[in-house]
Amino acid sequence: MKADYYSWTQTLVMMAADENEEMRSLELSGQVGFNSLPHQVVRKLVGQGFCFNILCVGETGIGKSTLINTLFNTTFENEEGDHYEQEVKLRSQTYELQEHTVKLKLTIVHTVGFGDQINKEESTKPILEYIEAQFEKYLEEELKIKRSLFNYNDTRIHICLYFIAPTGHTLKSLDLVTMKKLDSKVNIIPIIAKADIMSKSDLGNLKKKVMNELESYGVQLYQFPTEDEEVGEINSSLNARLPFAVVGSTEDIKIGNRMVKARSYPWGAVQVENEEHCDFVHLREMLLRVNMDDLREQTHSRHYELYRRCKLEEMGFKDTDPDSQSFSLQEMYEAKRKEFLKELQHREESMRQMFVNKVKETEAELKEKEKVLHERFEELKRMHQEEKRNLEEKRRELEEEMNAFNRRKVAAEALMGQALQGCSQPPLKKEKDKKNFFSLPSACSLTSGRNLN
Repeated sequence: MKADYYSWTQTLVMMAADENEEMRSLELSGQVGFNSLPHQVVRKLVGQGFCFNILCVGETGIGKSTLINTLFNTTFENEEGDHYEQEVKLRSQTYELQEHTVKLKLTIVHTVGFGDQINKEESTKPILEYIEAQFEKYLEEELKIKRSLFNYNDTRIHICLYFIAPTGHTLKSLDLVTMKKLDSKVNIIPIIAKADIMSKSDLGNLKKKVMNELESYGVQLYQFPTEDEEVGEINSSLNARLPFAVVGSTEDIKIGNRMVKARSYPWGAVQVENEEHCDFVHLREMLLRVNMDDLREQTHSRHYELYRRCKLEEMGFKDTDPDSQSFSLQEMYEAKRKEFLKELQHREESMRQMFVNKVKETEAELKEKEKVLHERFEELKRMHQEEKRNLEEKRRELEEEMNAFNRRKVAAEALMGQALQGCSQPPLKKEKDKKNFFSLPSACSLTSGRNLN
């Protein structure tokens, strides 16, 4: 045990000494062979292929599809949009391209219906949700125990081509708001579409206005890197040309002795690849030939890392300072689990108390309604009994009237019978009976009744 403890102590001391020791540079006496490592990396990457994802943001009919077709010198499948979309929809299409031995998986995402709604407050929300959804997919794959990032289909947006309408005046409020919300999520390159409808002077003024407004509004555009000596000069000139004023066309027109891509007008032709006519060549130079890898790197190291850091901080992870103690994922997991269980218990208790209070309130409401119904029942019962008594009293009165009527009827019938018998007697006796008859009270009433009739 003492020997093991001694060796372990010696190891720690040597490790501490190695950390404090500076790295030394040595010269090789001969060729070893690791100088071929860049070629190995190139062969591996070429065999694996590359991916590049473009987001095109702009109004319907501004020329997004035409420009993409012109950039890659091919025709992509795309449905024509209309101006009657109720909301902004994102449509992505992936293609396999190959130039010599290099394979490229290109994904083009179109914003269908952008800017066509009367209320444009929610126009940016679907775009932000799509970009963050791709970040979330990559983060989920990265946090898996068994992950395969080597073969992962990376759908994160590497570049956003924002198309500006060539109005000649200034940026729209929708453009400013959208680019401001997107600048922390994606690399933005502003493009003035259909630049052939403006004169050079108006186009130059529009470029200055656009850049001044973006700068005053605090919109951070993608800046081409100038640190590299090989591309520093080119990128400096490209930065000065922002925003690019471009013209797209897939039509080949014969000018002189050669066929060029251009747009034909009655007064002449606008050549797409002529630097005097538009900035299409500079856009293609920036996007495909010089800075494609930097756009991919900026997406991963800047935008995705910002999203990842915010998400991990929400989950409870944090980096340690040099002066603080290190932490283990197990301890953090246990602490986060206890915090979650405590919060869950608190929510459960709150829900239980809320349920109890709701039951009590419901019981009180039911009792109150029961009381009201009972009072209503008693009131109806009293009304029923009172009506019953009234009906009984009316029935008795009616029966008494019927009995009195029957007695009068019997008496009248008896008198009528006597009267008929008196008609058959002698006249003297008849006169005598008549006098007796008129002397009776009932007879008088009967006679008066007949006179009335």
